[in-house]
Amino acid sequence: MIKLSTEELKNIYFGAYSFAETEDGYLQAFQYTQAQMDYFKRAQEFWYDRCMASTAKTLEFTTRARRISFEYRIVWQGSQDSFEAYVDGLATDIRYVKDLETEGTLCFSLPQGEKRVTIYLPADATVLIRGFTSDAAVERPESKTAKVLWLGDSITQGFGPLRSSCTYVSVANRLLNYDVINQGIGGYVYDKNSLMKMEGYDPDKLIVALGTNQFGTKSMKDVEEYYETLTGIYGAEKPVLCITPLWRGDVPNGLPTLTRFCENVKAIAGKYQNVKIADGFKLVPHLPEYYLDKLHPNCLGAEVYGRNLADTIRELGF
Repeated sequence: MIKLSTEELKNIYFGAYSFAETEDGYLQAFQYTQAQMDYFKRAQEFWYDRCMASTAKTLEFTTRARRISFEYRIVWQGSQDSFEAYVDGLATDIRYVKDLETEGTLCFSLPQGEKRVTIYLPADATVLIRGFTSDAAVERPESKTAKVLWLGDSITQGFGPLRSSCTYVSVANRLLNYDVINQGIGGYVYDKNSLMKMEGYDPDKLIVALGTNQFGTKSMKDVEEYYETLTGIYGAEKPVLCITPLWRGDVPNGLPTLTRFCENVKAIAGKYQNVKIADGFKLVPHLPEYYLDKLHPNCLGAEVYGRNLADTIRELGF
């Protein structure tokens, strides 16, 4: 068996801005800078817990191995979703968090021959890993198409499908092959204070999917200041995609307010030449069957969302 060193494990670990190693050798990956995490800690515990979750983080590699394993430790849980193995784009194994101890070893059997493997870590939990082993060499896969910083709320973080590979970001990413850092946080809003320069990280594109948690606000100042700050940090030439909020079935009397808010977001984001707009109301059907709770897309809704978003991105030339 081949056991990867910490540095070798980092090489096949996607979705991280930085890493830290515990005294007993577990590796934790972070998608935010320390300054951003300090801000969330001061601002709201709900956000702080979620800013360190394993959101959209994956182990990705090509290999001829028939068996891989690693130790895991779950140090925080929001909702219970899953660890999942994909081989050449097809799910081959699902381990639900509800069926696992908070600490243990996961082993995955793989088919014969050369293949590309993706291990999805839970989206709404904070997971540490160590001791990755395989019975053949693993290699970092070919280059991704673009580095993308994804900013959003619980839907972007991945709550709803209760499957880590089935979040809309994961679905879209299987089609677009982005190298993603996902800064989605449950309950989040347009908040300029969390936008900070990430030293050493320069994404090719940014995707912003916010607003559903604040559509009832009378002022659009937070949205205006958000895009001003984003442009100030990343420049007026950096491609940005604004996804307006999705339809919600839990506020039928508030739909006119939500629709009005979406139009105002489009007007604000549309002032910037580098910002393209995706209409969220056109990405997921307006039917409760596509939602976990009439707000967060379930597996079916997230699959449709991710596929429609990928098509929209291609149509927009983003």
